[in-house]
Amino acid sequence: MDALPELADSCIMDSDRQGDNRERALVAVVDDDESVRESLPDLLNEFGFRTRAFSSAEEFLASGSVEQTKCLILDVAMPGMTGLDLQRQLNDRERRIPIIFITAQKDREIQDRAFKQGAVSFLYKPFSDTALLDALNKAVEG
Repeated sequence: MDALPELADSCIMDSDRQGDNRERALVAVVDDDESVRESLPDLLNEFGFRTRAFSSAEEFLASGSVEQTKCLILDVAMPGMTGLDLQRQLNDRERRIPIIFITAQKDREIQDRAFKQGAVSFLYKPFSDTALLDALNKAVEG
């Protein structure tokens, strides 16, 4: 019976360590939709991640956050530089950030291109909290 409290303490410590890893992980959200930029960071914070939101790919690149970003949640279709354009530019700079694409457009060709360029996940709006958390865990644990 004495082993049971030790096991419980071990589970708590493991859970705390996972939370610490998440809090250090900066997740950047790049989406031209203001409602996404406002709601998604709140959900990510509940999951234990630090977040920054950007209204465009250009804003993200100019922010100084690129090097700190551990995961990028990226809209496919945006005015100016698209999500796929940003992914390609990051690859050209040899900055391999795990990318979770989000989109309302069900286009298999775009999805295939994103995965060929190294995307971790591709979620169609609206997506569940569980689907997002699974994608984030895959991206951060790499």
